[in-house]
Amino acid sequence: MGSLNTDDILDGQFAGDCLQKPLDPDEFRRHGHMVVDFIADYYKDINKYPVRSQVEPGYLRKRLPEAAPNHPEPITDILRDVTNHIVPGITHWMSPNYYAYFPSSGSTAAFLGEMLSTGFNVVGFNWMSSPAATELESIVMDWLAKLLHLPSQFLFSGGGGGVLQGTTCEAILCTLSASRDQALTRLGRNHIGRLAVYGSDQTHCAVQKAAQIAGINPSNFRAVPTRREDAFALTGESLRLSVEKDIAAGLTPIFVCATVGTTSSTAVDRLLEIADVAKEYGMWLHVDAAYAGSACICPEFRHFIDGVEGADSFSFNAHKWFFNNLDCCCMWVKRPEALVAALSTNPEYLKNRATESRQVVDYKDWQIALSRRFRALKMWMVLRGYGVANLRNYLRAHVRMAKLFEGLLRLDCRFEIVVPRYFSTVCFRLLPPRCGERDVDEKRTNELNQQMLESMNAEGKVYMTHAVIGGVYVIRFAAGGTLTEERHVREAWAVVKEHAGKVMASG
Repeated sequence: MGSLNTDDILDGQFAGDCLQKPLDPDEFRRHGHMVVDFIADYYKDINKYPVRSQVEPGYLRKRLPEAAPNHPEPITDILRDVTNHIVPGITHWMSPNYYAYFPSSGSTAAFLGEMLSTGFNVVGFNWMSSPAATELESIVMDWLAKLLHLPSQFLFSGGGGGVLQGTTCEAILCTLSASRDQALTRLGRNHIGRLAVYGSDQTHCAVQKAAQIAGINPSNFRAVPTRREDAFALTGESLRLSVEKDIAAGLTPIFVCATVGTTSSTAVDRLLEIADVAKEYGMWLHVDAAYAGSACICPEFRHFIDGVEGADSFSFNAHKWFFNNLDCCCMWVKRPEALVAALSTNPEYLKNRATESRQVVDYKDWQIALSRRFRALKMWMVLRGYGVANLRNYLRAHVRMAKLFEGLLRLDCRFEIVVPRYFSTVCFRLLPPRCGERDVDEKRTNELNQQMLESMNAEGKVYMTHAVIGGVYVIRFAAGGTLTEERHVREAWAVVKEHAGKVMASG
């Protein structure tokens, strides 16, 4: 074959490959229907798959070619390979038998909203780049703030406002950066080594990571110890002791993260007490309700965020337990100007009359990245497609499932509920038989529960994860999957009993 030249291409010699349209409406319609059918069938059959992927590391490289194809391949072949090669390597977060970490509660409305967002493919970094993206987000965030009964200062009408971040990690980094810059404006930029950041030993590792990224000296991050008698909550007293010790050592406390529903045990920090300490020492208080914030739209759970009026910022993940798919973190601040001061840049190529009028929100200045997705569409569709009353009932149903599982555990003397259940997550463990009044051998008990958990997960019928709280290895049962029903909970209990019997019998 001779060498390729420009005339060959212009003459159409390779038109079948080089000139294929990447976005043809008719082809999109046909392929789109095929993919929707594929996903619908996946959900219909999801109960048949092992919940946790059973593949070994490196499995996929052995199955796929070493290089990308040179010519187009039909969508039917690609979807067949998804079934044969990709699906076996998926841990099925949407399975009704998924109880690990925290739920990933997608929904039809969120899925369709994501399709619209992807279809429009706007890059809504400022108002001018897509006015609807900015304005819908501002409206939806005010709707949510009102559902949560957040103080009026968190609404746009009250001088604050909300933004949809990707994850809690981003929300914490943004607010910590604002807190850092406020402190350095007061102290001087050369004093960054004096700044101290606080959480508890149950606080998500995102806070420590954010502190590192923001330039806080790693030795100035404080994981304040919690106690079992306080249900592993961060208390005002323990925070105050840590802060006063640091001040005496010449440090400047700037930021504290309080959690409503910690990752390990769903503990609830004492917001009212922590807010008092934060106010006294001029610290930015961020309330991380990534998991449990969703439940607080229900009046019976709203008290868990009492004290949020003393916070500077608040966030929860709608992709955890609010029927949105990943990613969708709702964050509010009382003083958006603090975020803008820390995160904004204004190059010539982004200048426009709307921004200069100061009558619009440019969300690029409320986040780490410049580009951003039209996330508000899926949140808007979830709120409209299900309605507040139904959303509350869905959440309550998940809590009832957790109560059911907790009750079944309590009826079996082999098990212990390790920490209080506040929401839809149960932390439990299997206890070995006792001889008289002999204390539990914690090391052996931890090993026993680790063995039981791995045995359950390897079987594939359910998937749960663990935590170590106060030295105790616990198994976490996190209800809240969109497809989970009471019958699945009872089936999960049967699996737990079966594997408890097996590990007991094995010694």
